[in-house]
Amino acid sequence: MFKLDDRLLIDYLDESRDALSTVESDLLTLEQQGEAFDEDRLNGAFRAIHTLKGGSGFFNLVKIGDLAHQAENVLALIRSRKMVPTPSRVHTLLRAVDCLRGLIDSPESSNQADIAEPVAELAELYRQHCGAIQSSGAEATIRKQRDGGRLRVLLVEDDFACRLLLQTFLSRYGECHIAVNGVEAVEAAREAMAADQSYDLICMDIMMPEMDGCEAVHRIRALEEARGIRSTVGARIFMTTTVEEVKEVILCFKELCDAYLMKPIDLGQLQGEMKLHQLIQ
Repeated sequence: MFKLDDRLLIDYLDESRDALSTVESDLLTLEQQGEAFDEDRLNGAFRAIHTLKGGSGFFNLVKIGDLAHQAENVLALIRSRKMVPTPSRVHTLLRAVDCLRGLIDSPESSNQADIAEPVAELAELYRQHCGAIQSSGAEATIRKQRDGGRLRVLLVEDDFACRLLLQTFLSRYGECHIAVNGVEAVEAAREAMAADQSYDLICMDIMMPEMDGCEAVHRIRALEEARGIRSTVGARIFMTTTVEEVKEVILCFKELCDAYLMKPIDLGQLQGEMKLHQLIQ
């Protein structure tokens, strides 16, 4: 879809280089601080890597996305204080950042690059610690709810045809609620959390009246954080968008959305994303 001389792709690569320089600086500080790390700086690094992972999907930069995903997993463990950021672990992350920088500098050949070693190092770090994760009370409720098999879904869409398509498809997997703008979406998410019935999946349009999708994602993630729910455990948020709104979707990844669906919606892609994010088998 995109060529290497496309302005949007060039901007994405430039922003990614700048972001990785900041991540590298944040990780070096993390190495010095150890367990007494600056949460704001680590949160910034986590968001930058998450954005890098999400944005890579637009441009079919598969290896960049794969490596960023593994780095994000490890950062999520440190961020939630389930892993101590020892020098050796931080160095593993720094090696991954250096590899990501190399992939971004050579995007035309990045999908053929050998990233087996840094991916394996990060995956092993995650494997060693993920079994020891203990969820907060709110997270435990979410996990128990999802183990029941039926999903709670919120569709945030002001276009009737798109909303009907999604509702018809997703109703087979669980209970679907409707919001027609970002304000309604945030309130629906707030009420669901208060009742210990958080949504498993939120399909969020970007361009809406009263409050756009990116702002709504920001506020929903803030509500989750206030209840001790990490974004990696909270609602899976899929943005629905047109090609013209690609730049806005990348901004949404900075607010910790999880995936995107291009309009007109491909239900096969939606089902694939649901499987990828372990919402369905």
